[in-house]
Amino acid sequence: MAITTKLSLSGFIASDPQLTFTGSGDARFYARVGQEHFSRSEDGVFTPLDPTFTDLVVFRKAAERAYTQFQKGDRFIAEGDVRSYAQKIDGEDVQREQFVAARVGHDGNRTTYTVDRTPRGRETERESATKEPVGTDLVQAALEQRETTLETEPTPAGVATDSRPQIAR
Repeated sequence: MAITTKLSLSGFIASDPQLTFTGSGDARFYARVGQEHFSRSEDGVFTPLDPTFTDLVVFRKAAERAYTQFQKGDRFIAEGDVRSYAQKIDGEDVQREQFVAARVGHDGNRTTYTVDRTPRGRETERESATKEPVGTDLVQAALEQRETTLETEPTPAGVATDSRPQIAR
C-alpha cells in the first residue's frame, strides 16, 4: 500500500485566531497566516523578502484544539488542501484561496515546547473527573458568544444581500 501524502503549509500565525461555528454547529478555526521568503546571494547571505499571506481554516474538534493552542506569532506546520472560492467584494466576484487543514501543529524546528506523552484515555477516573481540558474556558466563551449571536433576529429568507453573510469572528 502506498504512503498517503497531502499538501503541507508552514509559516506563522499573522492574526489573532478566531473560533466560530458553521451553520450546522461545527467549530471553525480561522487565522490569517504568513510565509517568510528569503533570497540567497552568491556569497551565501540570505536577504529577507516580503512574506505572502493566506487564510488557514480548521474544522470540528481539531478547530477547538487549535484555538486553545495557537496565538498570533506562533510558528506552525499544517497538512490539508487548498480550496478556492468566490467572494463578493464591492459588488464584484473575487477568487480567493484558503488552506483547509486536517492537522496542524507547532513547528518543531522553530518552536520550543514540552511534549505531554501521557497516553490518552489512561487517566484514572478520579483524575479525569477533576481535570478540566486545556482551553475549555476559551471554547465555552466562544460557544456563549455564538448563542448571543443566534439570539439576534435572522435575515428573512429570500432577501438578497450584497456580500457574504457576516460571520461572528
